[in-house]
Amino acid sequence: MLGIIILAVLAVIVIWIIAVYNGLIKLKNRVDEAWSDIDVQLKRRYNLIPNLVSAVKGYATHERELFEKVTQARTAAMGAQTPGEKEKAENMLTGTLKSLFAVAENYPDLKANQNFLELQRELSDTENKIQASRRFYNGNVRDFNTKIQIFPNNIIAGMLKFTQREFFEAEGEEKENVKVEF
Repeated sequence: MLGIIILAVLAVIVIWIIAVYNGLIKLKNRVDEAWSDIDVQLKRRYNLIPNLVSAVKGYATHERELFEKVTQARTAAMGAQTPGEKEKAENMLTGTLKSLFAVAENYPDLKANQNFLELQRELSDTENKIQASRRFYNGNVRDFNTKIQIFPNNIIAGMLKFTQREFFEAEGEEKENVKVEF
């Protein structure tokens, strides 16, 4: 009788370990999928940027330094690997794109150019999709990190070498209040 009880307890423990492991794998895969969604949108943005720069170059030929900064920021963002590196590079790229659009404001012909307007619309749409992907990713990271931190899952997660994932957060300057002046 004691042998049956011990076997039953061991079976429950094994089933529990399998359930925890499968849950961790499921959440890990969701985090990876969410990161892939961000990557797809970022690649779309990277592909739009050269066309945007070309459109602006035709009108603002003396803004060479700005074009170089945009190109450098794009290259850095494309080369970033971890969420932390990607976050920093993307924030730098966003800043240079804001500068590019600010320069475009000085050229009425450019602002009326249909190609430029379409590129600007596509980039804006892509930025919205990136934001949605970041929220989806961060939600999955939250769920995964919570799963590996709660007791007793943390014991199994530690033994199986599951580690926390980084959130894709906004840079400090993006969190500051926007100053509106009239």
